[in-house]
Amino acid sequence: MEVLFKVIRQQHNSSPVLQTYLLEVEPGNTILDCLNRIKWEQDGTLAYRKNCRNTICGSCAMRINGRSALACKENVGSEISRLQKMRSPAFSDNTIPEITIAPLGNMPVIKDLVVDMSSFWNNLEAVTPYVSTAARQVPEREFLQTPQERSLLDQTGNCIMCGACYSECNAREVNSDFVGPHALAKAYRMVADSRDQDTENRLENYNEGTKGVWGCTRCLYCDSVCPMEVAPLEQITKIKQEILTRKQASDGRSIRHRKVLVELVKEGGWIDERKFGLHVVGNYFRDLRGLLSLAPLGLRMIAKGKFPLSFESSEGTQQVRSLIEAVQETVEARG
Repeated sequence: MEVLFKVIRQQHNSSPVLQTYLLEVEPGNTILDCLNRIKWEQDGTLAYRKNCRNTICGSCAMRINGRSALACKENVGSEISRLQKMRSPAFSDNTIPEITIAPLGNMPVIKDLVVDMSSFWNNLEAVTPYVSTAARQVPEREFLQTPQERSLLDQTGNCIMCGACYSECNAREVNSDFVGPHALAKAYRMVADSRDQDTENRLENYNEGTKGVWGCTRCLYCDSVCPMEVAPLEQITKIKQEILTRKQASDGRSIRHRKVLVELVKEGGWIDERKFGLHVVGNYFRDLRGLLSLAPLGLRMIAKGKFPLSFESSEGTQQVRSLIEAVQETVEARG
């Protein structure tokens, strides 16, 4: 069958252009197979990365029809089927199906589908992604782990550093300080590693401002595009839980935000917005500067009739409270 490939091409510091290539392909051909044919048969100037061709190295990550994926893993048939289910204008019974290929996001383009991954690697290095045994004496034998201890590292150990999650990260797009889901997934691997002796310092670093776990917007894009099912958001959530069990609500606004939210939902079934701002930003009336910062917004809300003067608990509050307490007890028991 014929497929029209639309490739976003770009030189460094120049505007992208769309170039089309028509290929006769089989449904089982991977996107990487098709790019190879384009380069070998039609346009030798096309630039992209590749290596193993077997979903191991992560080199061929790119955006395929708007989502970051591995070109060696996705095939023509599955992409056309996905477009058909989405009722995309790129596919109809009367036209040649189209597949659009673009470079990864959140990283500057070097040429065509090749991006500069310096920020990706620098942010990984920022979380110190290696086991620290500095506090131990050098042993006569290696540091051994039980099968149970090692199993905690399996999921994060599957990461192949392809950059798909980083490319789709909304938090990274608006906050250049955020280290990214790939780095924090690796960070949890270090937190969970029984051989590591620097857990407390790590958690302090990951708790810092919005460059660590609190910068995550929980959009789930990282989980949805990960080709290895590492689930970066799940790992970020685990780090947050480790931090929350060690911190008091007075230790920082990010900590209060999470704890106050849970407290208010337990209390009334949903969030009492009046208390939420005062407790989180005003630190339970202890932070005068925070309280003053709320005044302009509060006055505007009152003027427009948007400030709730009373609060009514939701129906089923007791049931909500019981569910939250059951989850908390389960987490504590596992911890």
